[in-house]
Amino acid sequence: MSKHDDEEVVVIEKNGGSVAPFLWGLAAGAVLGLLFAPMSGRELRSEIAARSRKLKDLAVDKAEELEEMVVEGYTRAREKVEDRVDEARDRVREGRQYARDVVEAGRSAAGSAREELERRLAEAREARRGARQGSTEEPGV
Repeated sequence: MSKHDDEEVVVIEKNGGSVAPFLWGLAAGAVLGLLFAPMSGRELRSEIAARSRKLKDLAVDKAEELEEMVVEGYTRAREKVEDRVDEARDRVREGRQYARDVVEAGRSAAGSAREELERRLAEAREARRGARQGSTEEPGV
């Protein structure tokens, strides 16, 4: 038995958030309510027509709301993607500049090291020449 067996687990299932089943149920309920209501045929037909118009208006309103939500979601997602792309481009530019700076610093350091090495080699050659000339001269003269 593991230590997690006593913990409660909540599972949330998200099945499509379609408005269509709701609207069909609303329409069916309205029609059944009207059919079983105590009205004359003419009254019933006018009531069905009025409720149908209301239902149609409700469906149009909900469709417009859904369209607005989709457009807003798309716009927000697009803006986020554009922002992330811009951030990535900025980071690439910064990285390239950093790499250029590092290369330039490396070149400068290599140049300085080369100059220092050449200077030391020249000093060593001079010291060696001086030592040779000193050994070819006669001692005590």
